[in-house]
Formats: sequence, structure tokens, C-alpha cells
Amino acid sequence: MVSTLSSGGACVSLAALIFDVDGTLADTEEVHRAAFNLAFAERGHDWRWSAADYRELLLVAGGKERIRAFWRASDPAAAAAADAEAEIHALHATKTRHYERLLADGGVPLRPGVRRLIEAARTEGLPVAIATTTTP
Repeated sequence: MVSTLSSGGACVSLAALIFDVDGTLADTEEVHRAAFNLAFAERGHDWRWSAADYRELLLVAGGKERIRAFWRASDPAAAAAADAEAEIHALHATKTRHYERLLADGGVPLRPGVRRLIEAARTEGLPVAIATTTTP
């Protein structure tokens, strides 16, 4: 099915409306940063990512990859240790648990206009989906 949505006088023909999650549906990046910092503290690391640090780390795609890049830059010897990969995975799992709790607490509203756009797409029978690399 192809639908036409009108916005600001322009019409666009669409077969589906597919969103990314982070930064698109909601401003979730600050919640990710908070969850990383909670995970670091819980697992005994003295790391703390500031908003500026995290903006730079967003150039690295993927949470485990961000942890790895940060660790390699801040302590290459420890990042190369035999158990480093296991710790990266454990940190990420801990971060995901914190992230899910923060989201469940309702602190991340949709961006302005997102609900209206989704409702308009559904009214038109347009499939709405999410495509993301975020942990399910």
C-alpha cells in the first residue's frame, strides 16, 4: 500500500514509515549516557562520561564498541587484558538493564510531532516500523 502524507503543503508518497529509535522518536541519548554511568559505577569502574564525552563517543556506532573505544583510549593495557571482552559484554548488559529501567520509569517523552505523525500514518493504513541497532 502506498499512502500520501501531507506536511506543510508538500505531499510525499510512502510505502511505509520506518523510524530509527535513538534521537528520532525520542531524545534517548542522555538516558543512554546515564545508563552507561550507572553501569560503570555498579561494576566498579571509576569512569564517568560527561555530555561532551558522550557526544564524541557517539561517533563510534554501538554501545559495546563505545565502551571498547573509550577503554582503549584511556587505559590500553587494561583494555588488552584477556578478560576485557567479557567485561565489555558484562558492562553492556548492565547498561542495558539500567536503560530499560530508566525508560520504564517514563522519563523519555516522544519528540514533538512524533505521536501525530504515527497516528496519521496508521489512519492512512501505512505500515509503521522501527529499524535500529539498539538492543531489543
